[in-house]
Amino acid sequence: MAKDKEFVQAITPQSEDFSRWYIDVITKADLMDYAPVRGCIVFKPDGFELWEACQRELDRRFKETGHRNAYFPLFIPESFFQKEKEHVEGFNPELPWVTEVGDEKLEERLAVRPTSETIIGHMYSQWVQSYRDLPLLINQWANVVRWEKRTLPFLRTSEFLWQEGHTAHATEQEAREETARMLDVYTDFVENELAIPVLRGQKTPSEQFPGAVATYSIEAMMKDGKAVQAGTSHYLGDNFARGFEIKFLDKDNERKYAHTTSWGMSTRILGALIMVHGDDRGLQLPPRIAPTQVIVIPIGPAKAREQVLAAAEQVITSLRAAGVRVRMDARDDVSPGWKFNEYEMRGIPLRLEIGPRDLEAGQAIVVRRDTGEKTPVALTDLTTIVPQWLTLVQTGMLANAREFLRSHSQSVSSIEDLHTVVRAEKGFALAGWCGDAACEAKVKEVTGATSRNIPFDPPEQITTCVTCQKPALHTVWFGRSY
Repeated sequence: MAKDKEFVQAITPQSEDFSRWYIDVITKADLMDYAPVRGCIVFKPDGFELWEACQRELDRRFKETGHRNAYFPLFIPESFFQKEKEHVEGFNPELPWVTEVGDEKLEERLAVRPTSETIIGHMYSQWVQSYRDLPLLINQWANVVRWEKRTLPFLRTSEFLWQEGHTAHATEQEAREETARMLDVYTDFVENELAIPVLRGQKTPSEQFPGAVATYSIEAMMKDGKAVQAGTSHYLGDNFARGFEIKFLDKDNERKYAHTTSWGMSTRILGALIMVHGDDRGLQLPPRIAPTQVIVIPIGPAKAREQVLAAAEQVITSLRAAGVRVRMDARDDVSPGWKFNEYEMRGIPLRLEIGPRDLEAGQAIVVRRDTGEKTPVALTDLTTIVPQWLTLVQTGMLANAREFLRSHSQSVSSIEDLHTVVRAEKGFALAGWCGDAACEAKVKEVTGATSRNIPFDPPEQITTCVTCQKPALHTVWFGRSY
């Protein structure tokens, strides 16, 4: 029995060291491995399948809103960055450059893509000539490189995977509507597929995307009380259009600059998924995003193996026909107890056990990963009960995460209280802000917390600045972040 518990014994408890717990889980669950290049990781099949599931659900939503996929080069000429100075200044500390090929130095340095506004802006200037060419709605699935000083697998790596949407519109109103629509798409995906509740709002000027007129974000809380920026959507105004001459002939026969947007979500969301739902037994995957929703484990003596396996195969066939992602672990060189612990650690939402006695009773034992509840279910009822339970697990995980976010968020009136909330109590603080960048910077200096966003629908309006005690222009969420 001790050997069967090796998997969970090797995981550091969250209460002891949350960062160590995180590393233990992602390595033991076989999601990734460290690459020989600093700050880079290898996505192993189990980890990449999670990203593929995110891609599938996001891509469907993008196409339903009229976007199409394209691909742009990894290398971007340095001169492109000079056309939008605020943009290049924002990314310059993280930019890797290609300066030579073989023995020859390049005439112009090439940046390895940190984001694609510049090169896409260059191409849009050639593709957009008339109002008939608008709106231009394109998404790209790609990798990007930002040479991070401090790295953490999935959450912050030197190279990561993401999608980046880039659109061009005839009017400011259309572009702003697009910016809001895509934030809604991200919210729907993160809350309904990943079961992660988010706080929606606008970034303060100091935290917005370089070169943007306005940046909007969804912010999620991890179980250690820290924030992860789960997705962003930017209204870029005509800043990039002016820099790259994205002009069009409008219906009134006048040449005008387009209004552009960009929006993105990266593999950082996998780190958030793990940190929001995981526990001391390991991963806990929401059924809607889990590559495997049900693991079938046949049990019993060798003499009954053939009969049990045949019944298990029939169960798998019927569940797959009902749309359930299911597989079986028929290994005979490890015990059922080992398998139980392994798949709990891997976060499979439901476990289905079938043994000789179960066959005699015409049933299987169904075990929920989230609650540990074990229930005998008639074999003839599995195709009805299992999908219902998967829905219950999904909604239960979102409800639990919402309660955690609610119980670890509170309003404060002083910088001392803000420090207590984000440090000692490990949560988010809702505070007033006068709009002065110096007051915002003071919060970071004293507490280590940054503004997460100015919420669209704050639980309350705070009228006094947390730093200077002058009248507040905004109510802001603050928190420490990854």
